[in-house]
Amino acid sequence: MNLTPLDWSIVFVVLGLMIASVVVSRRQMKSVADFLVAGRSAGRYVLSVASGVAGLGAITIVAHMEMNLIAGFSMAWWGMTMALVLLFITVSGWVIYRFRQTRCLTLAQFFEVRYSRKFRIFAGLLCFISGLINFGIFPAVGARFFIYFCGLPDTVAIAGIEVSTFVLAMLLLLGLSIYFVTAGGQIAVIIADFFQGMFVNVVFVAIILYVFFTFDWGVIQEALSAAPQDASLINPFKTSQVEDFNFWYFLIGVFGVLYNTMSWQGTQAYNASARSAHEAKMASVLAGWRGLPQTLLFMFIPIVAYTVLNHVDFQSIAGAVETTISTAETEAIQNQLKVPMVLSHILPKGLIGAFVAVMLAAFISTHDSYLHSWGSVFIQDVVMPFRKKPFTPRQHLRALRWSMVGVATFIFFFSLLFKQNQYIMLFFAITGAIFVGGSGAVLVGGLYWKRGSTPAAWAAMILGSGISVAGIIIHQVVDNFPINGQMFWAISMFGGALIYATVSLMGKRKSADMDRLLHRGAYARDDEGRVVTAEPKKGWKMLGMGKEFTPFDKFIYIVNYIWTFGWTAVFIIGTVYNLNNEVSDDAWMKFWQIYVFIHVALATVTIFWFAGGGIRDLRAMFSRLAEMKRDDSDDGFVRVENDSHDATERSNE
Repeated sequence: MNLTPLDWSIVFVVLGLMIASVVVSRRQMKSVADFLVAGRSAGRYVLSVASGVAGLGAITIVAHMEMNLIAGFSMAWWGMTMALVLLFITVSGWVIYRFRQTRCLTLAQFFEVRYSRKFRIFAGLLCFISGLINFGIFPAVGARFFIYFCGLPDTVAIAGIEVSTFVLAMLLLLGLSIYFVTAGGQIAVIIADFFQGMFVNVVFVAIILYVFFTFDWGVIQEALSAAPQDASLINPFKTSQVEDFNFWYFLIGVFGVLYNTMSWQGTQAYNASARSAHEAKMASVLAGWRGLPQTLLFMFIPIVAYTVLNHVDFQSIAGAVETTISTAETEAIQNQLKVPMVLSHILPKGLIGAFVAVMLAAFISTHDSYLHSWGSVFIQDVVMPFRKKPFTPRQHLRALRWSMVGVATFIFFFSLLFKQNQYIMLFFAITGAIFVGGSGAVLVGGLYWKRGSTPAAWAAMILGSGISVAGIIIHQVVDNFPINGQMFWAISMFGGALIYATVSLMGKRKSADMDRLLHRGAYARDDEGRVVTAEPKKGWKMLGMGKEFTPFDKFIYIVNYIWTFGWTAVFIIGTVYNLNNEVSDDAWMKFWQIYVFIHVALATVTIFWFAGGGIRDLRAMFSRLAEMKRDDSDDGFVRVENDSHDATERSNE
């Protein structure tokens, strides 16, 4: 085994604290809405940190390390193209704000309110299938990491019978995740995820600092400079031969972030857990700062791993890593293990245990959130629409829990049987597109365009999913097919958006009652907003700051603008200069050194900032849950008499 008693003690202490947080928080769960969306009681800091680690996951850490081992520093440069899009999404509350205004518990519930019950059932089933397939490899990737990183044997003798460690690891990890999610629902999940998120960020910063000051920058440059001329890991303008993770990968990603905001339902409970639409919007704004340690680790650690694997000074470590991963079944799995195995050799005692604890926390946080999401989607959006009357609260909670156990059972067997043949990020793109290829157009159109029609929603979902399913089948049958998962995602998004707009414009002219849908005007609720300034100044309003903004909210927005526009200016100036001049690798490496230093400093500051804000949010959340009056009808069942047509459409002819 690779872990010392000190390392194992860190892992078990962290696990014990995680379980304790669930035991304490489960007492607050008293209704279906509590189980599904934490009673809509979460503040911005808790929401931002918890949702961040819920979307992180052990598999995501492995996937980003795998991707950046190929792309190097160049990945970070093209990633700057996403900055303005993310700024627009966060400061405008794009999709996030309006969806929270609908008070829907799931995306498909919104689809019933906006389109029809039949469409809700179809969309819910499609979302569920897409999510299950996408989720299917999570246990396998996580279990393999722990087996290889910790140096566990292939089999373990139980009662004289040799049992696969891979199977046992998946069962144990999934069992922990099931306990977390079924014990207290979203309340337990969100509180546990918050503490896990804070711990993850602290360890990430510690690892980055250790590696940054341990490895000589000149040695890193020597290793990176040896890469092929047109597949540079230093200069982003010399990457024409980089396959899969290149400029086009990011260009598709930029559009996808805008098009698919909140479409993916892997952590869907967080979309409706905020105590108000404003808090949801602020949590989104804070996400960029909260994610600094993660972004930096994903970029820098693979660079160091590449150095170890390719520089002459580390031949012994590189040889040991290659020997270990050579026992993995396929090349795809070997690629996933390279960076983690390098870390197992270069990190000191204590920090190795902390990293294993991070991966355990990340595994559980993502699995409990995904089990909650897909189990909830199945009951809320596939089962419930067929019922003539809603469940009783007790029946509802029992059905939700059993659904989550069913999801766990499926992904266990999927992980056991499925053969991975492409990079994790490309697998995510193509399997996720089964749903999000069409759902982006349906969600954005439903929230922002009163002309968006039910037939258009059907057309977009069918076309988007059809393109993605075709891509999955092709990749299983044809080796090295030239159109990768990211490209299939792009085709499905373009097709879904085009057909949604075309069918809506060609159909009967009808308009949805947007005030009713978004609880505005005559339908406004007094408990959903807090007015700070009756009429904000025009300048503030133009910057996305309305009547709910406190002075500190405005300060956060301004800092966000400065940070984003600053790096955007660096990107534009740097791009123009590089297109007209030859820039040396020495100059680029100096830039990347400064880039890493700035991000390390800010990542350290954000840890203390979010810890303070999160503790205040938790106190307020517990207070809110203790005083809240529960409404048993707030269970996601749409109580309308006529479900044969759009509940919100009104003829405008």
